[in-house]
Amino acid sequence: MRKLKLIVATSFAVVLCVSYLDAQATKATNKPEATSVHAEIHADPEKIRAHVKFLASDLLEGRGTGQRGGDIAADYIATQFSLYGLKPAGDEGTYFQDVPMVGVKTLAETSFNFVPTSLEAMTLKNLEDFVTNNESQTEAAYIDAPIVFVGYGIKAPEYNWDDYKGTDLKGKVALLFVNEPASDDPNFFKGKALTYYGRWTYKFEETARRGAIATLIIHRTDLASYGWEVVRNSWGKERSYLKRDATPKLQAASWIRAEVAKKLVAMAGLDLDKLFEQAQSKDFQPIELPVRLQAHVASQLRPFVSRNVLAVLPSRGPRSQETVLYTAHYDHLGIDHDLKGHNIYNGAVDNATGCGVLLEVARVWSEAPSAPARTILFAAVTAAEQGLLGSEYLGKHSPVPPGKISLDLNYDALAPIGDPEEVEVSGAERTTFYSTVEAQAKTFGLAIRPDPRPEAGHYYRSDHFSLARAGIPSFSISEGLKFKGHDEAWGEAQERDYVEHRYHQPTDAYLPWMDFTGDAKLAMFGYELGVRAASQPELIGWLQGDEFAAERKPSQPLHRKLPQRRKVSRRKL
Repeated sequence: MRKLKLIVATSFAVVLCVSYLDAQATKATNKPEATSVHAEIHADPEKIRAHVKFLASDLLEGRGTGQRGGDIAADYIATQFSLYGLKPAGDEGTYFQDVPMVGVKTLAETSFNFVPTSLEAMTLKNLEDFVTNNESQTEAAYIDAPIVFVGYGIKAPEYNWDDYKGTDLKGKVALLFVNEPASDDPNFFKGKALTYYGRWTYKFEETARRGAIATLIIHRTDLASYGWEVVRNSWGKERSYLKRDATPKLQAASWIRAEVAKKLVAMAGLDLDKLFEQAQSKDFQPIELPVRLQAHVASQLRPFVSRNVLAVLPSRGPRSQETVLYTAHYDHLGIDHDLKGHNIYNGAVDNATGCGVLLEVARVWSEAPSAPARTILFAAVTAAEQGLLGSEYLGKHSPVPPGKISLDLNYDALAPIGDPEEVEVSGAERTTFYSTVEAQAKTFGLAIRPDPRPEAGHYYRSDHFSLARAGIPSFSISEGLKFKGHDEAWGEAQERDYVEHRYHQPTDAYLPWMDFTGDAKLAMFGYELGVRAASQPELIGWLQGDEFAAERKPSQPLHRKLPQRRKVSRRKL
């Protein structure tokens, strides 16, 4: 019955939105000026608007991973790919790549207690003082283990940095700061730019590899670049994981508020601010606190299969088995049934906009007058909000090996607030393609803006990162801060307002005044970059010495052949 309802809802929703797209295309009169060498090809901001309006509607219930709304979104995207005449590139001749997952929801009976040797125990409140999730995917975990403060929890041989100094974490609890040592030296943790060592995902991975059963990341807004409400909203509901393999996992992957951490270390007669200062030094030594974590992590498990949506525009010729990849994630945070009032995380900007742009790029490519020199692969991926899981799975199970994918261009959260005069392409400068990016930005009248907040580590927070880890030269395309008719301060104010009042909140909803002119402009910018990437004689690479260069394997054999292009009749929207 649930499957039947889903099919009916999806079919009805797709019919409604296709009709809406037809109406928008008919009444749209202000077309953006074409900068393509193919003068008749352009991206339509009203088509992007229609995609965003539908994907961010209450009907899709926040596009939660493994939930009805997420399934409808995947079906809708596949339908659009089909309407454009693109070929399926998923499993068994479909548009869908199954992604086996397990949903883990931390239950209310979960308890955390800090128990010192000689003082009264401190009981923590879930969501208010801490959040936790059982990555090991078991229904119950009982922990009674000593807590070891390990600074930032980083081992980086290339920077001669080791926070562990041989400390054995097996069966223990790691306490550490998010982020990484402060630096102004570009040769030391890349200066102000955050590296992957500073990301919470690395902290959990590294401590699990070292045998820890639990990890407590100390949250500070200035170090995380987002407030506690973002952590609570992301971790306070069911979290999804790729189905468990042999990779070590934590029984309690946790965050605690800085105020709680201060009380914790005070039980050991220590000061958190002084510990933070000590953690800035290479000479830092781990400290085992005379405090134990006694915890019961109760979880509800829900095995399910989510889906990446994959389509190709096939090529002909000697390089047809090489590809240029476009990506965007379609999932968001679903519904919070415990929240009063509007409780749907509609995710209009994050990331209905990226999906709308991805679909428009796909439509533009489908109308190209000739076949590309390399195959063009489009991927709408799942579970980004759960830790870039869909793109991670794609990187490990791509229809073509990573060594044959020349470039990934990703779209994630493009603010629909006007015509940008700047573009951010952080990570492009690490590739052999950067001179082409610069030339095309100039053609589009876009100044390339360096990452205004490199310390936030945005490069490691979107799906292109998963593909970069697989060796594929990858970066995201987004607006800068300068928009036509406004100064930079206005752009900064818009970005700050979004982060503070809408990011990962139910207020990230579609609004009629949204202006998708800039989204269409960046769709065409990405299209033109793809045209040039597809026609280059050699595959794009990482610059020598880059952290991802070692993963590049251009000679890796193909998993299977992609479909060849043939002429098809396309239904125009």
